[in-house]
Amino acid sequence: MNQDILFDDRQTWDETRQAVSFPALQGGQLITCWVTRAWLEQYCQRTLATEEAVLVAFSECRFDIEDEAEALIEDEAFDQDGDIVIG
Repeated sequence: MNQDILFDDRQTWDETRQAVSFPALQGGQLITCWVTRAWLEQYCQRTLATEEAVLVAFSECRFDIEDEAEALIEDEAFDQDGDIVIG
């Protein structure tokens, strides 16, 4: 794991985006990362019908999700808003 990228333990469900947001910090810059419900469902191989189920799945897969986000940050694969999106 790259020690230059730090992840906070916070996560928030966004109903409109159907995604969980979680922060990363790189060189003092705060980066908003997102993982979609669809990606989580595929990765966890189960339907996530409620916000609670999505957040539980996120917690269960957190280290793998952070690895994905870290790789995207290192590749500078930011979207038009400067965010990282998995899924």
